[in-house]
Amino acid sequence: MTFSAPLVPDPQATTPEAIETLKMQLRRKEGSWVEWGKACNTLQKTGMKPQDIFEATGFEPIQQNQLIAASQVFDSMVEGGVSEQAKAHYETRGSDSLYEFRILPKDIRAEAADFAYSNNLDSDQVKDIVKGLRDYSYSATPPAGFAKTMGDAAAYHYWRLARQQGDLQARSRLIAQSLRFVTSDSARSQIEKLLIDFSVVKEKKAPRLPLFRLENEADSPVIMPVAGQMPLPTDDYKTVPAIEPTEPFGMVKFSGTGAWVPVPGWQVILKAEDPIALLVLCRDLPNAPDNISATEQLMVVVDRAKREWNEFDYFVVDADGQLEIRWFDEAPAMPLLGGVVLIMRPKKIFDENYTHELWQLDE
Repeated sequence: MTFSAPLVPDPQATTPEAIETLKMQLRRKEGSWVEWGKACNTLQKTGMKPQDIFEATGFEPIQQNQLIAASQVFDSMVEGGVSEQAKAHYETRGSDSLYEFRILPKDIRAEAADFAYSNNLDSDQVKDIVKGLRDYSYSATPPAGFAKTMGDAAAYHYWRLARQQGDLQARSRLIAQSLRFVTSDSARSQIEKLLIDFSVVKEKKAPRLPLFRLENEADSPVIMPVAGQMPLPTDDYKTVPAIEPTEPFGMVKFSGTGAWVPVPGWQVILKAEDPIALLVLCRDLPNAPDNISATEQLMVVVDRAKREWNEFDYFVVDADGQLEIRWFDEAPAMPLLGGVVLIMRPKKIFDENYTHELWQLDE
């Protein structure tokens, strides 16, 4: 059974009837996965929580997010001029591959999708090379001997891995992968040199994230508004808004577009010239530690004045209008928007009522 009405209503006219139509079509799985992603996005924008959408449609929250991201990549891929063959392919399958392409700049997604389609890459293979494709696109000029093509970008990714590999069997597999994708003769020549040159180039390791945890009350200053300088009119005093800190970092919102947050006066904080705070989930950090829950909320302190590259720090960059935290093993062509000063974990409180009881004494 086909549905004649458009799957996604006008975002400016999301009437109760239109919302019910979307729920019904998702529940029946009518239309393509691209339409499902756009429908989930529309429902979320109306204020529905992912869990409520799941209960109404059967699409789990993680599945909603993946479909939304993949459908947005699909749109940017089509806008970028992807081939008709690849477009037809991805309209019916491959949402998991397009989801991996979300980290790519929008202007190369069409080329990357064509590359994956023509080479018959599955989602695992796409996931294996997508970061290499992204890093290659950030270079102002290609590495020596390699051309500005997707094939050479993938070949360079495996060429770098092969040079760092001491195990001959693993090295041979990586060289074979590199030769599979290479498109330029000069790059092929570079790769073939590895067949007789067995020297190992040591890989640069990403530095450890500057992760701290709030451990005691002295590390958690209280934040409060300033009413002004006395003598002060009573009316001015009365109009100061009450503060309701939001855990886990005691963040305080106000009527503007930002918030205050209490931060310990550690030396590393005081040295920052233009510090600001960002809230992130652990899973969204590069090189995230394995011993921290992927969904733990962390606070990243960034010094916006720190814009000179070095290989020992992480930096904030612009990726298609979105902030992204990255580490670079060499100076990038893209501008740096600030350096990460530290990443703060919330303090552990085993009994929140404990600190409210005046009669509690240390033994």
